[in-house]
Amino acid sequence: MGSHDIIAWLIIGAIAGWLAGKLVKGSGFGLLVDIIVGIVGAFIGGWLAGVLGISLGAGWIASIITATIGAIILIFIVRLFKRA
Repeated sequence: MGSHDIIAWLIIGAIAGWLAGKLVKGSGFGLLVDIIVGIVGAFIGGWLAGVLGISLGAGWIASIITATIGAIILIFIVRLFKRA
């Protein structure tokens, strides 16, 4: 994994975390946490898509969509535990 891959993960994570923060009621968690939520969301979204047999294609847009869906799921899970 090269430095370009890490930069791409950070960019996709930041975009996905920010989008998830805007789509789910609230205003996000701040840039650093949004990046972390987006990166973890990318793993969740990728795993879930694989389990369900869903392919959104390849490329930046598909990666951002997958990561955003995963980040939204992660935000819901975090908020469920916060309420409990």
